[in-house]
Parts: sequence; structure tokens; C-alpha cells
Amino acid sequence: MTNSEFDITGINHLALVCSDMERTVDFYSNVLGMPLVKTLELPDGGGQHFFFDLGGGNHLAFFWFPDAPPAAPGIAAAVTIPGKGEITSAIGSMNHVAFTIPADKFDEYRAKLKSKGVRVGYILNHDDSESGVASEMHDGVFVRSLYFQDPDGILLEFAAYTRELTSADVRHRPAKAANAAAI
Repeated sequence: MTNSEFDITGINHLALVCSDMERTVDFYSNVLGMPLVKTLELPDGGGQHFFFDLGGGNHLAFFWFPDAPPAAPGIAAAVTIPGKGEITSAIGSMNHVAFTIPADKFDEYRAKLKSKGVRVGYILNHDDSESGVASEMHDGVFVRSLYFQDPDGILLEFAAYTRELTSADVRHRPAKAANAAAI
């Protein structure tokens, strides 16, 4: 499938906010292995803006603001890992960031995260069943997910597609808010 309106080739960058840039650099570079490729000091002591390479021309960026408000789990982000607690977040929030990984590396990468001391969630085999998750792999599983959090509690996911998505995968009507007129 292609975009009929714009030639979008990926995510240039997703910019998040951290509480400690040094700790963030350590986690994303040393735990997840993402190269730090650009650093900026914001004018007038306003903070920093650092970029990590995700591959394919895509980047994950972080702002550090010396006067940023504290984290707001359950409002601005998920509270915890799916299957271990509440994951709902507010409208306009960033719920989680999913990184595509090779399906054949899924178990290896889970073990590697655990060996680095990262708390990981359950393996979720997403399918089209009523629950949306299968306990075992089967032909209907379209993506396997593994969730974990960074040092600031940002919810991250390793996602491995197990098959190509097709037009047959788009079969639900979009939900309409009951109070749409008030929005």
C-alpha cells in the first residue's frame, strides 16, 4: 500500500522529553545500542536536544528541559507495561514507541534485554481473536510484541511482524466519540 497524498518515507524523528540526558544517553546507546548522532544545546540555557539513529533514516530524539514538569503516568503516558497494569493515556499523549525488529531475533532480543537488567513484559502474540492476543503462535498472529520501559518510564515495544499486512486487515469502522460535538 502506498500513500496517495504525500511521499512519506518514514519517521524523521519522534521527540520525547527526559529527566536526565546522561541517563537517557546511557540507556539508548549502551542498553539498546542506538548510536547518538546529533546533540544540540538549546539557546539561553533552555536545555538540550539529542538524536539517536534508529536505522533507515529514522531517529528518536529527546529534549531535556531544566524546568520540565514531572512525569504524569496515566495522563501523558502509560503507567506500566501491557499485561502488568494500566496502559491508558490521555488524548494527545504519546502512549508508546514501537521499534521493528526481525521476527527471528525476537526471543534473543528479549533475553538480551533481561540480561541488561531491563524489566520486560509478557510476550504478546497479537491476532484477530476476541482478546486480540494468543498464548501460542499460530497462522493468525500478525505481530509479536515485547514491552519494556526506559529509565523515565517511557513505554517502549519491540515489534516483529510475522506476516505482511493486507487490505483484508482493515475491517473495523472507526469509533466515534459520544461527545464528538464537544471536542
